[in-house]
Amino acid sequence: MAPDSRGTTPGTRPGVRILVVGGGYVGMYTALRLQRKLKQRLRSGDAEIVVVTPEPYMTYQPFLPEAAAGSISPRHVVVPLRRVLDHCTIVIGEAERIDHAKRTATVTTLATAEDGTGALEIGYDEIVIAPGSVSRTLPIPGLADFGIGFKTVEEAIGLRNHVIEQMDIASATRDPAIRDAALTFVFVGGGYAGVEALAELEDMARYTARYYHNIKPTDLRWILVEASDRILPEVGEAMGRYAVGELRGRSVDVRLETRLETCEDRVAVLSDGSRFPTRTLVWTAGVKPSPLLAATDLPLTERGRLRCTATLAVEGMPHAWAAGDAAAVPDLTAAEPGRETAPNAQHAVRQAKVLADNVLATLDGRPLTEYRHSYAGSVASLGLHKGVAHVYGRKLKGYPAWLMHRTYHLSRVPTFNRKARVLAEWTLAGLFKREIVSLGSLEHPRAEFELAAGGGPVAPQRPGTLPRPATSPDPSTSPDPSTPPSPSTPPGAGTPPAAGTSPGDGIRPGDSTPPGDGISPPPGTDGRPEDPPGGRPPRTPR
Repeated sequence: MAPDSRGTTPGTRPGVRILVVGGGYVGMYTALRLQRKLKQRLRSGDAEIVVVTPEPYMTYQPFLPEAAAGSISPRHVVVPLRRVLDHCTIVIGEAERIDHAKRTATVTTLATAEDGTGALEIGYDEIVIAPGSVSRTLPIPGLADFGIGFKTVEEAIGLRNHVIEQMDIASATRDPAIRDAALTFVFVGGGYAGVEALAELEDMARYTARYYHNIKPTDLRWILVEASDRILPEVGEAMGRYAVGELRGRSVDVRLETRLETCEDRVAVLSDGSRFPTRTLVWTAGVKPSPLLAATDLPLTERGRLRCTATLAVEGMPHAWAAGDAAAVPDLTAAEPGRETAPNAQHAVRQAKVLADNVLATLDGRPLTEYRHSYAGSVASLGLHKGVAHVYGRKLKGYPAWLMHRTYHLSRVPTFNRKARVLAEWTLAGLFKREIVSLGSLEHPRAEFELAAGGGPVAPQRPGTLPRPATSPDPSTSPDPSTPPSPSTPPGAGTPPAAGTSPGDGIRPGDSTPPGDGISPPPGTDGRPEDPPGGRPPRTPR
């Protein structure tokens, strides 16, 4: 293994090395408990905990909808692993393969392609496999090109910026087709992620509309597409019906037993024949196990999850453990035999504690403990001061359910630091007006510099945004057209634009209209101002 910050030389192994793959709920909580229980052995070098994770933080996903709505700062939705797991070795990278027969994991890091030494081979004595899940997509035409996910903090903040940016486009354009498409937001998937994301963003956008002179809340169209006959199945049928009524009361078009057929050319076509030109299509229709599981020599279920026992050990594989989304764990509290625990945060956090204790029991030669937990229920937010809950048989709706949602998740977010910061933000939000700022430029921080430096096309555009013009030369720095270009001057640098084109429009004489979204207006009718004389083109949405 490559040297780490604590000076371990390649090939040096402690008395026992525990490898944790994944830095989510299970990975972080398992490593944290192992770190506390093995404190003395870690200090003496007799034990080592290595955490392999693609990101240096753990994301508390139940707070993503509120982060998207601006109720919580994005940095308070994540927990820095290096600070929390200060006695563990953190490796930022992707586990590509696990060969349990040889007790090795192949890991690629940020430096793998740079240093040319190839992937790391990390040996271990015990392994905890918790890579989580990824979005489950379907082969729907146009989905890969125009769909937006909602599983990471980057996607949540990007979606917030995108929604406000669409309102900016709708406010500026003169074309009714562009305006309607910009103000149409389609969400596919009626589970927690889809319903909470739509509800929070609709709440935020309705508030934001008051600051636009030509956009009313009724101009915005929100559509929720769900393939089954109800939404939020975790809160029960009655609360699911209430949630549908609550959303429809806010003019959200809820379409049950309906599927997305295609979204090519930014037109969402549903199975009931409806067609919606839209610049925003959010896909939250479920998740699937991490692809890493297929690159192991461990037993899998037909759904691709690791087959585990009630002790959270991988079936038939000593010294291999799993929990969370990656594991199929028997539910010992279920009335029907053969049922598995749901892959959600409620089980993942509790499984991590049992898993860590069983790893320690294995090292000490003690009996293992079986995982048992009766499902306590679920809570869901439907926007500010609105929610549904079904907890321990009791049903709540409206403000009490929303308050329970916040109280429960505040108690569950890791570390006192994060609890205090989130509570402070909620308190301040009750005293001041809501933030309506879009920081879309954060997604391409070098775009302005590239534009100023004349570096040509900027970074790729986000789905659903208008094209950004190419760089226009600054007359104050351009050579005289009559002066022959010097050897260092690129050919054509001083050539004025041809007739029929404007500086920086990126169209050569004879070119056809640049590829658009199928609903773009003719050039010059999209509401964008003309390029200022002698200056750079105005920044447009990417």
